[in-house]
Amino acid sequence: MTHHSHSHAIEQPAQTEGSLIRWAGFYDFVTKFMLLGHAGMLRRTTVDQALIQPGDSVLDVGCGTGDVTLLAKRRAQTGQVHGIDPAPEMIAVARKKAIRKHLDIDFRIGVIEALPFPDSSMDVVTSSLMMHHLPDDLKRRGLKEIYRVLKPGGRLMIADFIRPTRSLPGHLFISLTRHQRLREGVQDLKEFLQDAGFTKITELTETVLVIGFVRSVK
Repeated sequence: MTHHSHSHAIEQPAQTEGSLIRWAGFYDFVTKFMLLGHAGMLRRTTVDQALIQPGDSVLDVGCGTGDVTLLAKRRAQTGQVHGIDPAPEMIAVARKKAIRKHLDIDFRIGVIEALPFPDSSMDVVTSSLMMHHLPDDLKRRGLKEIYRVLKPGGRLMIADFIRPTRSLPGHLFISLTRHQRLREGVQDLKEFLQDAGFTKITELTETVLVIGFVRSVK
C-alpha cells in the first residue's frame, strides 16, 4: 500500500473560490443527522449509478471524509481510486479511514477547478453533495476539468440537492441544513454539463430524501 509518509499536520487548505468545509470531526455526524439515517443509501446509490466496474480508475471530487471514495474502491477493486478535497482536515480523516479498512486510495488536497490528473485518465468521476457549494463560474470551470480528465466514454455521476419545492419536507429540510440560498438544484445542472461537452445527460428517477442524481458521459 502506498501511504504518503510526510507529515500531514502542516498541509495547507487548497486555494479555491468554492466554500471550504473545515469541521471534519463533526462532518460524518452532521451528514448522518441531515440525511436522517440515509447516508449509507446515498453512498450506495451514487456508486451503483456511477456503474463502477472492477479495474476502473475513479476520482471522487470533493470527497470530504471519504465514505463514497471507500465504497468506490471496493467496487473498482484493482482500479486506482483517488479522492480530492480542498480541506486538509477532511483528507486527514479520509486517509485514516482508508488505512483502518486496508484500502489503497490516493487521498489528496485539491480543487475541482484544477484537477491534478492527466487528460483522459479516469473511467468514472463522482461528486456528492458538492456542486451546490460552487458559484456558477466555478461550476463551469470544474465541469470542464472533469470532462478533461475523463476518458472518452467515461462517466460523471453527480448527487446533489433537488431544487426546493413548496412541499413542507423540502422546505423543512433546506432550512434545517442551512441551505436557504439553494435556489437551484441538481436538475438545473444540465445546461452546465452540456456547455462542458457532456452527452447522454440522464436525470435519474431515483432519489434519496431530497437528493437527486444526474449521470452524464464524455
